[in-house]
Amino acid sequence: MSSVIRKVDYSVLRSNQAVIIGLLLAAFVVDAAWVAGFVTLVMLFGTFVTRKAGFAPIYFRVLKPLGIIKPDVIDDNPEPHLFAQGFGGVVMVIAVFALSAGASVLGWALVWLVVFLAALNLFVGFCVGCMVYYWLNRLGLPGFSARALPGVFPGMRPR
Repeated sequence: MSSVIRKVDYSVLRSNQAVIIGLLLAAFVVDAAWVAGFVTLVMLFGTFVTRKAGFAPIYFRVLKPLGIIKPDVIDDNPEPHLFAQGFGGVVMVIAVFALSAGASVLGWALVWLVVFLAALNLFVGFCVGCMVYYWLNRLGLPGFSARALPGVFPGMRPR
């Protein structure tokens, strides 16, 4: 089990969540399943290819250089956040398939679930995917090696 705590820039995570929320709300309003599909691809690409927040380039190339958002780097584990993004990406895959198959109520309900969970993380600081990651760590499942920080409720933002 990993006990090494690294640094995580929460400004990157919050920017990523804000872009996901904004794009998915826009997709719903204009009934554009292709936008939901685009968000899905970016989330999965970030999780499995770059191993970073999918929309991190917006933060690093625009928001941070212009001074719009400043870094907020704290001690934390990046793995639970990647897991949360990947899990959201998988939910979005199901949503996009449902939308493509004409099951729009199911598809948009799943999109709204992702919006709700991203908003919960963005505005409240509670990451449901991170909490699930730490539960799987406590069960000893392979691949879930990062432990929750001492004194921090699993899923809550460390102070």
